[in-house]
Parts: sequence; C-alpha cells; structure tokens
Amino acid sequence: MTRADLWLHRFHTSPESGVEVICFPHAGGSASFYHPLSKALSPAADVLAVQYPGRQDRRGEPPAGDLRHLAARIADVLRPGGDRPRVFFGHSMGALVAFETALHLGGDGPAALFVSGRRAPSRVRHDLVHLLDDHGLVSHLKELNPAEAAALDEAEIRELVLPVIRADYRAIETYRPVAGASVDCPIIALTGDSDPLTSPAEARAWSGHTTHRFELGVFTGGHFFLRDHIDGVAETILESVETIRA
Repeated sequence: MTRADLWLHRFHTSPESGVEVICFPHAGGSASFYHPLSKALSPAADVLAVQYPGRQDRRGEPPAGDLRHLAARIADVLRPGGDRPRVFFGHSMGALVAFETALHLGGDGPAALFVSGRRAPSRVRHDLVHLLDDHGLVSHLKELNPAEAAALDEAEIRELVLPVIRADYRAIETYRPVAGASVDCPIIALTGDSDPLTSPAEARAWSGHTTHRFELGVFTGGHFFLRDHIDGVAETILESVETIRA
C-alpha cells in the first residue's frame, strides 16, 4: 500500500474522466461518507475521498488535533498531482480542511473549491464542543445527525469513536485562518436552509476568501442536507466540471 492509498480511497473507477474530485469528510466522518456522491458523479468525474487518521482502516493511528497540520499532510500526498485538473469538495470540517489544503498547494491547488455546510473561516463562533463531557458531546451529535449518532448509544462504539470526534472538534474550534487568506480559484458554497451551524449569510462570507468568482447554493435541510440532495449536489459539481473542461 502506498501513502496515497492510505489517505485516498476510490469507490468507483472512472479512468476516462478528465477531472478528479477530492472529497474531505466532516468531523468524525470517514471516506465512506462519500460513497453515494462518488456513485452519483461516476463516470463523469473520478472521485477520491480523503481518509483522515484515527478511523476505519486507520483507527490504529492517533487523530489529528490541529487542522492546519492535517491539511499540510494531505497537501503532501496530493502534490504534485497529475495531468487532470482537480476539484475539492469538503463538508463541514472538511470544508476548512479542503480550504487549508488548497492554500498549502498554492499553484498546484484545485480548479474549484466546494465548501459545504460550513461558515467562512472569517466568521468565527467561539464554540467549545470539544470540552463537553461525553454525554454533552453525544447530545450535540444527535441534534446534528440523529441517524448516524444513534450508534453512539452502544458503549463500545462510544469508547471507540468519541476520542476521534473530540479531536476533530478540537481541530475545528482552535483553528484560525491567516488574516486575508484566499484561494486563487472559484469557491462554491453550499448550505442547508435550516443548518444550525451555518447561516446563508455565514456561507456567503466565503466570497471574501477567493480571488475568483463565488457562488452560493442553498438547499432545504439541516447540517447534513447533503444526504437528501445527492443528485442536486452532484449536478452542481458537474456543472463546474463542464466549465473546467471547456
């Protein structure tokens, strides 16, 4: 197994595609979260999902507690890239990791950056979820994602995954961008109209983090609106892919 195989998972092979879509998971999430989106985008785009340390096949590794350091490690894996242009897609925590990874890559960065379910880095909320006790953390997760968090009722699962989720939240909540940080590619922000963690105005503030065009797409739903709008999100991504190909 190569280092790229450790960090990047491919669920559907699309060798004829002219573009790669690199997907970055949410806090506590894993590469497999993007299996449905990969299926929806295949074969038009070759989808690679990032696997952070500390989960699934990498559960023996300590999770990253520093978001900027995590992004630097991912950038090293993605550099220098191949012949095909890349699109980054990050949901929630993944939006920030994708943004920081693009900053690390500079001129080798993506042709477009999709930031989903996350307010702009310049819109800081002083959250302290990572300092909650286990009961408080589980309650928070159930409010955001009741279907997935229901598994946390099992003591063995809580013991396995809560340290990883807590480390992810620490990385998010202690992260501060470099003042004026922006990427040299279009940013497309997507958000749910009832997401408690990101208002449309906070999502629109991503416009200040690009030197190129900005677009905002608002879907019905909460923080994990993506699950109910896979086809719509895939269509939005493919529209950008067609622009890149042109």
